[in-house]
Amino acid sequence: MQPIQIAVVPVTPFDQNCSILWCTATKKGAVIDPGGDLPRIEAALKETGITVEKILLTHGHVDHAAGAAELSETLGVPIEGPNEKDQFLMDGLVDSAARFGMEGARNVTPSRYLEEGDTVTIGEVTLEVLDVPGHTPGHVVFVHKGTNVAIVGDTLFRGSVGRTDFPYGDPELLISGIVSKLLPLGDAVVCLPGHGPVTSIGDERRSNPFLNGAA
Repeated sequence: MQPIQIAVVPVTPFDQNCSILWCTATKKGAVIDPGGDLPRIEAALKETGITVEKILLTHGHVDHAAGAAELSETLGVPIEGPNEKDQFLMDGLVDSAARFGMEGARNVTPSRYLEEGDTVTIGEVTLEVLDVPGHTPGHVVFVHKGTNVAIVGDTLFRGSVGRTDFPYGDPELLISGIVSKLLPLGDAVVCLPGHGPVTSIGDERRSNPFLNGAA
């Protein structure tokens, strides 16, 4: 049996991939990027039968973080991540949600900010944290090397990369981070992005036009 399992719950009008990741040995888990539609997430949690230990955030955008405060309160668990550099986004979640007609959003201050070199534990599982800014200044990625899985948020997609057309976006920084931090994880690593289908480092190295055949 694999040490982790992951269930994906699409949420918000942006079809954001909220992920439920759990340690199969202990049935303890984490909810990653609960952007909204909490009844849908809570129903999925009941189906898994796991005990949630924490909420993890890859970055501070509304479709990834707007439901985190309420879910944290409901479950009585802490929020970890992203990097502190995204706090300005999390301070504006209510306003951002109003612009998109999303209800129930709350601003978020995590219990723990994360940065490269940190680790996150879920049951007996350890995830490594990478800083991959550019889409947002404080975007982080979660890597489980034991199963070659990376929760990459809005950094890398199948055939694309995260948007950088925000005032705080930085396309060169994003591509640099993908090339220097994600590609070295190895071609076998499966990437679960914040939107769209699962992909792999190998597939994106070979065919992603934004990476221009990066080694």
